[in-house]
Amino acid sequence: MILPIYVYGQPVLRKVAEDIAPDYPNLKELIANMFETMAHAEGVGLAAPQIGLPIRVVVIDLDVLSDDYPEYKGFKKAFINPHILEVSGEEVSMDEGCLSLPGIHESVKRGSKIHVTYLDADLVPHDEEVEGFLARVMQHEFDHLEGKMFIDHLSPLRKQMIKGKLNAMLKGKAHCTYRVKTVR
Repeated sequence: MILPIYVYGQPVLRKVAEDIAPDYPNLKELIANMFETMAHAEGVGLAAPQIGLPIRVVVIDLDVLSDDYPEYKGFKKAFINPHILEVSGEEVSMDEGCLSLPGIHESVKRGSKIHVTYLDADLVPHDEEVEGFLARVMQHEFDHLEGKMFIDHLSPLRKQMIKGKLNAMLKGKAHCTYRVKTVR
């Protein structure tokens, strides 16, 4: 089922998400709905707060980028209760966008490596070092679980330059091709 994506201004996007228990009701269905919602909106990642749930669940599908990143062929994964333990490596700038910030794309610096723990969709625990583009996507999505958005990484000047777009979203004006839930 395709769910509406919560847009900038929704309070759930600024809450720290809670870990969930292994017996969380309908978890497999939630993950399937998140993948479907993300694909419909043409995203590569989606965090549960973006669909209104303050829980630590993220889905990432990088297979759609496999023409440019062949190493991600077939990469489609759910992350339950993920936590970044460390960010390291060279800081790299790259343009980012977000389904909860339609029409905004800005250059963001992020570390090139992360140490992360999570459960997969089968509730198997993982403790991994991740680097490159996947590390960036994970940092972006896991930020949502901490109540952060990529615009929080921008300089005051860049924030000022997008203020008009952010204010429009706060007034319920979000222009995109997918269903959204705005503040108004």
